[in-house]
Amino acid sequence: MTDNYSFFEQVFLVAQLIPKGRFTTYGAIANYLGSKGSARMVGWAMNGSHSDTNPVPAHRVVNRNGVLTGKHHFGSPGIMQQLLENEGIKVENDQIVEFDKYFWDPAKEL
Repeated sequence: MTDNYSFFEQVFLVAQLIPKGRFTTYGAIANYLGSKGSARMVGWAMNGSHSDTNPVPAHRVVNRNGVLTGKHHFGSPGIMQQLLENEGIKVENDQIVEFDKYFWDPAKEL
């Protein structure tokens, strides 16, 4: 990533690279950006991503345990789960099933 972008913009750029049918975590994005320990900031970025001019697949970013902690920022609590399931990711009790199968780590994938 480049210093020409704000932290939030860098988060959006990484999130836009998450392949359909995969997900990552707030912490994985923070780590990739060299800001390990800034998972909460990534969460704040995801909360504000709905107003970004380029679509950001915020539904593909969850907490370190695969829990849909950002679901309340989608207008309806069920939308985040529905978007993930539409991409083939199974969710039960607001948590991704088969975490390791669908986890996308930008530090390894990019």
